[in-house]
Amino acid sequence: MGRIKDLLKSFKYSKRILAVVDAVIVAAAGLVANFPLPLIADRIARPDQFVIFVVSVFCCFSFLMLSGAYNKLWRYIGIKDYIACVVGIVLGIGMTSIFVMMISGDLFWQFFLLHAFFAGFGVVLFRLMFKSAFITLVATGHKEAVMKRTLIVGAGSAAKILLQEILLNRGGIGHHPGNSINPVCLVDDDYRKLGKRVCGVMVVGATAQIPEIARKENIEQIIFAIPSCPPVDRNNILDLCSQTGLPLKILPFVGSFLDESEDQPKATGFVHQIRDIKVEDLLGRAPIKFNNMGVLSFIKDKVCMVTGGGGSIGSELVRQIAKYQPKQVVIVDIYENNAYEIQQELVMEYGDRLNLVTLIASVRDYFRMNQIFKKYKPDVVFHAAAHKHVPLMENNPMEAIKNNVIGTFHMATLALQYNVGKFVMISTDKAVNPTNVMGASKRCCEMIVQFMSQQQDAKTEFVTTRFGNVLGSNGSVIPLFKRQIEQGKPVTVTHPDIIRYFMTIPEAVSLVLEAASFAHGGEIFVLDMGQPVKIVTLAENLIRMYGKVPYRDVEIKFTGLRPGEKIKEELLMNEEGLEKTRNKLIFIGKQIEIGPSFINQLWKLKNAALENKDDVAIDALHEIVPTFTTPEAFNKKVMG
Repeated sequence: MGRIKDLLKSFKYSKRILAVVDAVIVAAAGLVANFPLPLIADRIARPDQFVIFVVSVFCCFSFLMLSGAYNKLWRYIGIKDYIACVVGIVLGIGMTSIFVMMISGDLFWQFFLLHAFFAGFGVVLFRLMFKSAFITLVATGHKEAVMKRTLIVGAGSAAKILLQEILLNRGGIGHHPGNSINPVCLVDDDYRKLGKRVCGVMVVGATAQIPEIARKENIEQIIFAIPSCPPVDRNNILDLCSQTGLPLKILPFVGSFLDESEDQPKATGFVHQIRDIKVEDLLGRAPIKFNNMGVLSFIKDKVCMVTGGGGSIGSELVRQIAKYQPKQVVIVDIYENNAYEIQQELVMEYGDRLNLVTLIASVRDYFRMNQIFKKYKPDVVFHAAAHKHVPLMENNPMEAIKNNVIGTFHMATLALQYNVGKFVMISTDKAVNPTNVMGASKRCCEMIVQFMSQQQDAKTEFVTTRFGNVLGSNGSVIPLFKRQIEQGKPVTVTHPDIIRYFMTIPEAVSLVLEAASFAHGGEIFVLDMGQPVKIVTLAENLIRMYGKVPYRDVEIKFTGLRPGEKIKEELLMNEEGLEKTRNKLIFIGKQIEIGPSFINQLWKLKNAALENKDDVAIDALHEIVPTFTTPEAFNKKVMG
């Protein structure tokens, strides 16, 4: 009975109409079956007919429901579903015959045999006609979809499910994305699949032949349908796809949107999951995973302060911290718009479940920050507030020193004074052998944090996390490239040989949290970010993702290195070395002792910055950071 109740509760309006039609068909089939009956047996009397029709309608409906005849959307009905309808009708009529025999003593087997035949035939025929008529009806009035000749990369289970949905929707279901896909052929590196068909579409070659096949078959778009492909192989295949100059789309991991109970696409549709390829897909490595349990014990029931909490890294830090049950989250940012946006996002998601405080304040203001520390008494401080834009800081060096260096000194001093449990500073690979004021200021910040960790009576554990460029962050090159392509302008790259390390914002923040969770103080944590990426290659691939050909459809213009810009970035200084941690992708740079003269040099730098003496301050920065050199000298050494 519980099963029947659940089924009835899930019975929607459209299914009720179908059930009524089935009832009419079953009743009509009984009348039809009674007409030829005199040729082989006695005709059933009218009173008996009424009882039989009522019971048969009830029994057939029950067994059709139990057999799953009403479970599928009409566009997914297949042979198995038609068989389920026949089984439901046969069982329903069979149960009716048993009931009639029990109350009347007559079997009427000839009648019930004909009744089951006509009812089963009618129910199946109606579904076939309904599906065909509805497709035609929906397609009427809609503009015919432009069918693009499509090459699908991969001939596995993902491609099979994708093709099934494309074929099921053939004929036009409004603006269903499957209507624009005309699957012409498949490619797969499994030689056993060569020449075979998947849902009627042939596997015509290997991935190495993609450019050639695309040309021969007049392909108009490519869909990458190997969600489980290893990162290195994925990069090689995507490079081959991008060489065709055709629009390229990708199918994400299958398991996240499959209905495991029926192995069928969810209501949203498998085709709907196809998306444009993202730059993250070309990083050359799998997404980095971290130990969430260690982070949970580190964050849970703690007051966590995030400076620069409205920025790219800061806001993601706040998002991830909020998941680990903190006692309180304190956002500190000088830019009210960003702070407001992340505040509203968290309020919408967590409501009163998250104790959130948003403060507009500058890390430059020691007295304001002292007031905040005194009031909220943070257990953990994540210091992400900083000026990070290299060319802007070259033109405004005093602002980099005031905000980055003096701001970090204020925060670290207050953390020491108020016995904060951990102080985690967000650094950058530009701090390694810096060639610009921004990088030198961040190296100075690292030295401040290390200097504080050397204090013998310090109860605070001071930690630095260092990583490279972050995809999608404010000032990232990718949004700039996209705007240039979409506006039909040349894509500007500073130098053909410039390379960078890249990671996603969630990866960067996960690094910060996990490294901080097992830090003991004084460490500089460095992430293994895989192989560096050539910026011009990134630009070329991005242009191809838009279905255009680099240098032909979209010009790539080399503008020359910007002020303070390196050809390549580094993650470690020569003297730092590397030490492994329990996470094979996180390393510790060897601590470099900061001498007692550091504090005097820092005081000199601070005074020069506050007096806005550019030359004196930059000279003081060179004195504090001996690896600070000119970009010309560094690039000449790198280029040989």
